[in-house]
Amino acid sequence: MLTTNSTSSCARVGIIGGGPAGLMAAEVLSAAGVSVEVFDAMPSVGRKFLLAGVGGMNITHSEPAEPFLNRYGESAEQLKPMLDEFGGEALREWVHGLGIQTFVGSSGRVFPTEMKAAPLLRAWLARLKASGVKFHPRHRWLGWTEAGELKFSSPEGELTRRFDATLLALGGASWAKLGSDGKWLPVLTEQGVEIAPLQAANCGFDVSWSPFLANKFAGTPLKAVAASADEHTPKKVGEFVITQGGVEGSLVYALSSGLREQINQQGSATLWLDLLPQKSLDEVRAALLQPRGADSMANHLRRKLKIEGIKAGLLHEILSKEQFMQPELLAQAIKSLPIKLLAPRPIDEAISTAGGVKWDAVDAGLMLKALPGVFVAGEMLDWEAPTGGYLLTACFATGRHAAQGILARLPNTSH
Repeated sequence: MLTTNSTSSCARVGIIGGGPAGLMAAEVLSAAGVSVEVFDAMPSVGRKFLLAGVGGMNITHSEPAEPFLNRYGESAEQLKPMLDEFGGEALREWVHGLGIQTFVGSSGRVFPTEMKAAPLLRAWLARLKASGVKFHPRHRWLGWTEAGELKFSSPEGELTRRFDATLLALGGASWAKLGSDGKWLPVLTEQGVEIAPLQAANCGFDVSWSPFLANKFAGTPLKAVAASADEHTPKKVGEFVITQGGVEGSLVYALSSGLREQINQQGSATLWLDLLPQKSLDEVRAALLQPRGADSMANHLRRKLKIEGIKAGLLHEILSKEQFMQPELLAQAIKSLPIKLLAPRPIDEAISTAGGVKWDAVDAGLMLKALPGVFVAGEMLDWEAPTGGYLLTACFATGRHAAQGILARLPNTSH
């Protein structure tokens, strides 16, 4: 086994994982004079970051601090000090410092002017390399040796390294082909680190559609609708897509946490769908009660409420023929149609994951209590957030915070 070590007299930190959290930590540490080496199992760093930017790089969100923080649900309290230090506005200024301009979209989401992740990542990596950060692609972390050295498989074979501190920023378990495969779970569990099981977040769900609906409408978007995970809570407006075996898309992702927990507790969940959020129940009822003459109820729906295609298909899917013919029941279904969800889609299809290293397992600087000198950042920690820039912002913020925790522990560093 080959063992190599830096001969530099300054503090040395090894970062495992070259996503946003790991790279942000590398920037903070190298700026403080620390010798930083980044290891990644993939041929290049930032692969999931680049994929996230394919449809438009949503960096962060422009909403005020309090509603922004509330997007993190049960982890808002733990993330607050990190987001106070490096929230949406600070992240946007940091992007500008890389020479990348940004703009705020109509939804409040923040994007680079070019809408792409690649220019940002190129500029960032150039700056990191100029500051002395060393990168080791195709180095898969295997855990520790009995002597406490980091162990890697690499193109040159198995090797070990020892650092003054280590940061783990290995992501969750979604999109394994891009590097986030969750293989770190058993490694940390064996070391006594408390970990909440990883679960799909920002994900689609399985539905037992009839063959008719699945074959006729798979791939069809449902636009200008609203939905909720609870019949008695206000519905969110948005859109999603009917798939061959279920539902997916931004509106479903926004509700996925609550829907997933319903399934965990009850075995299934209900997505409550409003097909006409722009009209009240009374307006829908009044339209349906108008005389329809020789018109079928389907034609009546189309003429009076413009309900046809997938929206009409869903009503036929959920209601019996008798219910469909009763204006009162039909009106209620249009405004609150229950769709039974059976299970989240597989975790590797999810945009992100919930679960991970429990907050009780780390100290205020994000160091693992069971492994002094080993820090954790990014999606490895037990938090989740909706899409809209919140995921990336917290990854950057936790990476920065962990780097500060490392600096506070290392001797003779300027911070």
